[in-house]
Amino acid sequence: MTTAAGRAPLVEGEFVFTAEDFRHIASMLHAHSGIALSEGKAALVYSRLAKRLRVLGLRSFREYCALVEGADGVDERQAMTAALTTNVTRFYREPHHFDDLRDRVMPALAARARAGGRVRLWSAACSNGQEPYSMALTMLSVLPEAADLDVRILATDIDPNMVAQGHAGVYSEDLLEPAPATLWRKYFDRADERGAWSAGDQLRRLVSFRELNLIGDWPMRGKFDVIFCRNVVIYFDDATQERVWSRFTPLMTPGATLYIGHSERVSGPASTQLQTCGLTAYKTAGSL
Repeated sequence: MTTAAGRAPLVEGEFVFTAEDFRHIASMLHAHSGIALSEGKAALVYSRLAKRLRVLGLRSFREYCALVEGADGVDERQAMTAALTTNVTRFYREPHHFDDLRDRVMPALAARARAGGRVRLWSAACSNGQEPYSMALTMLSVLPEAADLDVRILATDIDPNMVAQGHAGVYSEDLLEPAPATLWRKYFDRADERGAWSAGDQLRRLVSFRELNLIGDWPMRGKFDVIFCRNVVIYFDDATQERVWSRFTPLMTPGATLYIGHSERVSGPASTQLQTCGLTAYKTAGSL
């Protein structure tokens, strides 16, 4: 089957979706977010964006591409990115990182904070907030008074819907179960009788949520003692990965730790500035 214009569909379905349409969408997504899509993802792209075409009342992906690329396509470009972004997260995902944060990193940070020093952590792809709240729970297990000191966690994500969910801070009990029960039951408040729990005051004072694109502008000026950037750059091409790693190192204090995903490795110039200090954990030279 071909269209009237002679373009063969890449995926058969309700809307015409050709290889040209796929390449156009992949190019716009890469330019906006750094995510690299292979043609093997064509069916996924079709299924997720067909919903947007129905909402917008469009008849083809060619029309959709024209809309996204046009002067009035800023909002839809964001919606496209959100639709094509994978948001897999859970409390205490890859728990060895939180064990390392608690046992190796936090004693020195706690001592600094208690002496009046500044402590900053960053969840650089926070999804719906489960990672930064896990970081906060880990901090509170060592430094219960953290929210009253100069200690803060920045939580950022490219998807404003995820940022909003993190800011709301409401999770079902089954989502909270991977976290130590003694901690989440202490720092989360029951939100309703259906099993939902809401981040309590101390967690909310510790964690600030912001929208941020890892390949866009970074407004932060201060440095971080801990950065979590896990299972994100795996979706970038090699050049973009190297660029992101290299942007982290100037924002890390001496002895700061970077935690990355289990299938990721630091590459490029940053690999000469960071040394391994655990399973998928890297640190800068010096001491906290």
